Amino acid sequence: MAGKSGKEILLMESEKKFSALIEIIESVPVRKRTITIEIEGRDKNFRDVLMHLYEWHAMLERWYREGMDGDTPSMPAPGYMWRTIKQLNMQIWENYQDITIHQAIKKLKLSHERVMNLVQSHTNEEIMTKKYYKWTKTSNLYSYFAANTYKHYIWAIKKCKVIAESIKVHDQKVL
Repeated sequence: MAGKSGKEILLMESEKKFSALIEIIESVPVRKRTITIEIEGRDKNFRDVLMHLYEWHAMLERWYREGMDGDTPSMPAPGYMWRTIKQLNMQIWENYQDITIHQAIKKLKLSHERVMNLVQSHTNEEIMTKKYYKWTKTSNLYSYFAANTYKHYIWAIKKCKVIAESIKVHDQKVL
């Protein structure tokens, strides 16, 4: 990746990881993509993982919009602090239990595209320079975008691999 700008790396890694995530889900037959596996905690099926990513995209978009409008965004979300992120993530999980896998995939693809468009709309300097925007405080846009795209996708890929493997193992036991 020598010679690539931070913006180029961000876009490239985000697209690569996003594609890998979708491939894992598409490797499972459509009729089995709704299977819920028995694991501890939340995110027991593909929909749970995808809607978690979608909601974090939505929060990023809100932070961005409010920050660019000159406001100080409420992070991570109104009524929550970074130390209460576990409760926030549980609330996100609860909010999307009625969404279908088809809706989840569609929503995530659209939110991914919107976030990539935001990245595209900035220069490398705007993305990489710390304190370039007041609302990012001591950080830069890159850290916000990376955390909510390819770095989050790495987490989602791991979760979805476990779910996909569990579904395949279950299928083999049934045969």
